[in-house]
Amino acid sequence: MGRGKFKGKPTGQRRFSSAADILAGTSAARPRSFKQKEAEYEEDIEDESEEESEEESEDESDVKKKGHEALIEVDNPNRAKPKTLKAKDLDATKTTELSRREREELEKQRAHERYMRLQEQGKTEQARKDLDRLALIRQQREEAAKKREEEKAARDAKKVDARK
Repeated sequence: MGRGKFKGKPTGQRRFSSAADILAGTSAARPRSFKQKEAEYEEDIEDESEEESEEESEDESDVKKKGHEALIEVDNPNRAKPKTLKAKDLDATKTTELSRREREELEKQRAHERYMRLQEQGKTEQARKDLDRLALIRQQREEAAKKREEEKAARDAKKVDARK
């Protein structure tokens, strides 16, 4: 829904920034430069307060959660968690395994390349059909060329006979 002064026909009340938005500094009422200055000021204050409160609140997280996130601990079971490896466990000679999709894509490309090579050599069924069709067309063209030559020769002979 739109905010501010100008709206569509079913007019209602204006929506102003909530108190949480104002405290967070995300409201549209303040100019950007003011937000930046205030953010720098807040970072300075947080740095000082973190040094003091590190001993007090080791368990509390610095990120403030909104809505039900603060109440419910949500963990996505489908999310791929990055596996951290120690330097001593790393094996430089071991190659990384491809994902299923990448493997299938490579197999598809190799199969296509193999098919195209066979196609060029004329070993596939489609290539054989194409070559047969081309041979038939070539034969028909040769026959048509012979026929034209014979007709031309016959016309020339007629002209020679007509002159005599």
